[in-house]
Amino acid sequence: MSDSAYRVETTSRLAQWRIEALSSCTYRKSDPFKIGIWNWFLTVERNKQFYVKLYPETSTLTREQPPVATLNIKIVSSSSPNRKTIVHPGICDKQLKNSDDFVWAIDTPLTGKFIIDVEFLDLKIVPPSGGESMSIWTGHQIETRSLSTSLTSLALMLSDAVLADITITASDGGSIPAHRAVLATRSPVFRSMFSHDLKEKSLSTVHISDMSFDACRAFLNYIYGDFQAKEFLAHRLALLSAADKYSIDDLKEACHDSLSEDIDAKNVLERLQTAHLYGLSKLKSGCLRYLVNFGKVYEIKDEFNEFLLNGDRELISEIFSEVLAAWKGF
Repeated sequence: MSDSAYRVETTSRLAQWRIEALSSCTYRKSDPFKIGIWNWFLTVERNKQFYVKLYPETSTLTREQPPVATLNIKIVSSSSPNRKTIVHPGICDKQLKNSDDFVWAIDTPLTGKFIIDVEFLDLKIVPPSGGESMSIWTGHQIETRSLSTSLTSLALMLSDAVLADITITASDGGSIPAHRAVLATRSPVFRSMFSHDLKEKSLSTVHISDMSFDACRAFLNYIYGDFQAKEFLAHRLALLSAADKYSIDDLKEACHDSLSEDIDAKNVLERLQTAHLYGLSKLKSGCLRYLVNFGKVYEIKDEFNEFLLNGDRELISEIFSEVLAAWKGF
């Protein structure tokens, strides 16, 4: 049996194990694969029923911070013409410590080639100090990046408009007092704007016509080091646009990383277009792998056909190149 028989392919939150010739054995265990901060295993066993198990690798991390998982899991028969699918009802906020915590018993006999498809919707940990579990995907790494580039005292300057000397106005009419020096320090575009005889310098106002008040507030909060995870996640696309417009590279990178972490069937086409527009290679690669290599294009046929009719020609050409490359691998 080749090593590939045990390898699980992964993207940011998706794992797929392609299995064939299971009739030659009654039990198979995958190689470890990493999702989140844990290594995971899948096993299949054929007895009177067919069993699938998913569990994290035994380690100090698993013992101290066992994952609390919300996930969808299904089996897709890749050898049948209509891709017959068996779907588990779903797992929500279930703590997984060992191989007995998630066992899926299936009565339907499975023959030929099939794919075990696991989509992790969320992974949480319980803080060492106790309390409610918290998601590992709420931007804690981005929070560290933001705080490392801004003094925490800047948040108070923004919230209390301490010695503010410029006003930011949003597309919906809201306004936020801010500080030229802070904006100029974080953005070369703002620095140029305030250093030359432009209307923003004389009027002491910057009008951001393509951002709502809430998005502007999230944008300024990031600049001033007052990172809000939920706020960031709610306005990632607007923040990406602003980061690109005002040349704030660390914010653009943060948005890029975050958008690459939760690709799913509902957002993959929008994310793909966004990646093409802003030149985000990691996000584009993740979207194309999700659609082509993991076969998710079959699940959004109507949306994908509409995308092909109206999408950017260059991007569509890249998609077809990816499809052709994937076909060569079969």
